[in-house]
Order: sequence, then C-alpha cells, then structure tokens
Amino acid sequence: MKLFVLKSSLLVCLATFASGASAAPMADGTTSYAASGIMEAISTDRHTATIHNYEIPGYMAEMTMDFPVRDTNELNGVLPGDIIKFSVIVSKTDSWIQNVKRTGQTAPATTNGMQAVSGAPADLGPGDLLPDGSLTTEDGRQIHFSDFRGKAVAFTFFYTRCPLPNFCPLMNRNFAAARDLIASTTNAPTNWEFLSISFDPATDTPALLGSYAGLFRGENPGHWLFAAASTNTLATLAPALDLMVVREDNSITHNLRTVVLDSRGRIYHQFDGNQWTPRELADAILAAARQ
Repeated sequence: MKLFVLKSSLLVCLATFASGASAAPMADGTTSYAASGIMEAISTDRHTATIHNYEIPGYMAEMTMDFPVRDTNELNGVLPGDIIKFSVIVSKTDSWIQNVKRTGQTAPATTNGMQAVSGAPADLGPGDLLPDGSLTTEDGRQIHFSDFRGKAVAFTFFYTRCPLPNFCPLMNRNFAAARDLIASTTNAPTNWEFLSISFDPATDTPALLGSYAGLFRGENPGHWLFAAASTNTLATLAPALDLMVVREDNSITHNLRTVVLDSRGRIYHQFDGNQWTPRELADAILAAARQ
C-alpha cells in the first residue's frame, strides 16, 4: 500500500517544489536531498521502506511515507525503530532513497488520534453501481457522477501539494498518456471522460485546480476534468473503494485508487497503487465505453 502523511507547509505547485530547497543537482539530471528520520517498516522484498522523515526545508514537509529502494543492500543493518539519515533522489518522473545510514535507535513511531475516512476492505467490486457524489470542478460547477451516465469514466485521486513525482503526479501523467493513446486509436468511441479528483478541497480551490490541470493537460481540456470531492462524498466513496484518507490536524494519509466505470455508472475495473500503465487504463476505459 502506497501512503504518505503530509504536513501543511508544502508548496502548492509542482513547479515550485525544488526552488529554495537545500538540494544537490547530480550529473545525471537528478536532484539529491539530504534527509533524516525514523525507519518504521521495511517490505518483505526490501524494495520499499516506510520512513517518518523530518522536514526537508524548501522541498518536503515532515511526513511518513513509503519510499522506493532500488538497491536493497542500502538497508543492510537497518531495522524498524532505527534513526537514520538518507538521500532522497528525485528525477522528473521518479524518486527513491539511497545512502541509508543508521545513526541511533528509538521505539517505532506510532500515531494516535488519527481519524480515517476508511480502513476496511472495499465494499464494491466489478459490476457494482458506484454511489453518487458531488464534486466541485475547476470552473466552480457542482457536478455528480450520475451526470456522466452514457459515458465510461475513469477517475483517480490526488492533491496538488503532493511532492514526489511517482505518487499523485504520476496518476495525472498516466491520465495524460492514456488520453493520447485513446486519441490515436482508430475508430475509438467518444463516450468517455477522465476525472482527476482532489481529496483536499480546502486547499485545492477551483482556481488552483485550473492552474494545476495545465501542468498535465496543456491547452487541451478535452475529455478531462479536474475537481475536488466534498467531505461527504469522500466518506461515501472511501469504504466503497478501499480508499484511505486519514486526517490529523494538518496531515493527510492516503493510498492510491483509480477506477473505471462503465456507461451505466458500474465499476468496470479498479487499479490499486501506482504500478498500472497508461496502456492498461486506455484499454479498460475503451472496453467499458464499448459495452
């Protein structure tokens, strides 16, 4: 499960994340950020490390998240509960950690008082009707999932303050690539729509969503809306899709869910996490549109 906890001091636009940070540009075009924190968990295959990392000034607020690990030897001698220092390597489309060093030991971090929107297995699966819900679009309109009856719909969740390129931004990059694939498909159906849905409506106002959309959609808004979900809508969708959105003070913990609906509003397919490809999404929504 991909997740992270984000404090409120992050900048609100991807283009501004790197500016002002204490960063070291690398010869291969990546940027290295010095980081420190507490190791909370290591995946069985040792390619993911859950770390409560402290603030990286100018780039990343204090948060807990799953960091990809390319070289599993980086984790030798490191256990959950260890205080560590490490480097966060960021490219235009990816991020990972390296240079992991143990500097001390403490009890594994725990978080109390967190209020989860969901935490149970998904209530719905393929063939089930998605509950309706209201969204506020980038141009300030109130819309509902039911407004798209007759169209296949693919929607994903994000928020604009997400700092690392292979989490929320990847969802929208994949949407952009999938839209291009559909546009290049001969005799493709036209009854489809993409929705990128923010679960941070207090920050992601219509004006901000409109500006943010341009980073991925360019000047072509065709078949793709950006919107924010209300708290009530999230409370309805979360248990239906096993979407986890947890808020504590100014922090948010979430996982990644991308869902394809058929033209009658029924779940056709759900992609969990960030390992799905634009080709898979394009094939799924075209198949749903043809039903």
